[in-house]
Amino acid sequence: MKTDVVVVGGGPAGLSAAIEMGTRGVKVVVVDDHPSPGGKLLGQLHEEGNGKKWWMGKEHADDLIQRARSVNVRILSGKQVWGLEKGWKVYVSDLTRNEDALIIRSECLLLATGAVEKPIPLPGWTLPGVISIGAAQVMTNVYGVLPGKKVIVAGIDILSLTIARSMKLAGADVIGIYMLPNHPFSPYASPTSQLKALQDLTIHAPSAWIRSSGKLLKSKTGRKLAARFYPPMGIKMWGIPIYLRHSLQEIIGQTEVENVSIAKIDMKGSPTEKAVNITVDCVCISGGLTPLNELAATAGCKFVYLDGLSGVVPLHNRELQTNVPNLFVAGNITGIESAKVAMAQGQLAGLSICKRLNAGAVTVAEIETSIRDVECTRATADVQFHPKVIEARAELERLWKENVVFS
Repeated sequence: MKTDVVVVGGGPAGLSAAIEMGTRGVKVVVVDDHPSPGGKLLGQLHEEGNGKKWWMGKEHADDLIQRARSVNVRILSGKQVWGLEKGWKVYVSDLTRNEDALIIRSECLLLATGAVEKPIPLPGWTLPGVISIGAAQVMTNVYGVLPGKKVIVAGIDILSLTIARSMKLAGADVIGIYMLPNHPFSPYASPTSQLKALQDLTIHAPSAWIRSSGKLLKSKTGRKLAARFYPPMGIKMWGIPIYLRHSLQEIIGQTEVENVSIAKIDMKGSPTEKAVNITVDCVCISGGLTPLNELAATAGCKFVYLDGLSGVVPLHNRELQTNVPNLFVAGNITGIESAKVAMAQGQLAGLSICKRLNAGAVTVAEIETSIRDVECTRATADVQFHPKVIEARAELERLWKENVVFS
């Protein structure tokens, strides 16, 4: 198959880029490994603006898919890209049917591969009934299947808060959201570090008391006070207790999840009392997200690690061009952010690729306007995964200017 551009990933970034390019007459093929395109949008359901409206990810996904097809974008679902050769040759296999491998040739390539969850290996984590928070999101919001009847969530972050609420709305008894134990893979295992990570999310809390606490969490002293006087029985959001001074220690069961061991912890996250067992049938572990970048590595991209972007990302500039000619990136592969930012980045990547192909008469002014739109969307997003994302983006641009060498 031959086309102008291959987009790997049919989520909000990939589809938005494809729409922009298709509208300007560029031939685009989107390759996505899920049964249906839409990516993380398919499982998203949360309130925005302190409860003023609901974000229905499925509706946004359906709109993007319809718009993409209306401008002749070809979408290949259930297909996995397993190899790349510069030039570009994109090697694709079908995930459900016994079909011959497909090779797609294109002039430009956009990687919009998204993110992957970080596993947190705990005692008992291989038992049936233990799932990631992302799996709980897909089961609940995409397929309409409850992960369990009595559920606890381990790991306090924006994902665990919103998905716990989705499970509760769907009828699950969500016992509570607990801290992760001290572990090399869990950076926010102490109450003070957890509060530092959550400080910028308090403005979106449904509770006026929690929203007002945001200013207190800005200082190290304030976080220590907040952690010390945090109620032992937790603070409820949407009727779900959040336990900052208790952590999950062990998951217990013979052939499936039966109980969890919960311990009270001190300011450093270490247990202070004998753990108690709580009966549950499902444990959802939220270890955070990290960019999915294996294909970028095989293509020869340079990488940088920036904490504010939640991991290792391909080195790229403001126009989303990598150090590899004709290879662009957009969405969570560039750093973990909201779906709105991913869509804005997708549009920018589409414009940048059109400019590279001399298609659609893209102007420098349009590129600059799109860059500002991404920055504005980032600054005003209801969902923030890291408080230092804007600073990390500035550092990324500095590193690009210092280190870029096209391969």
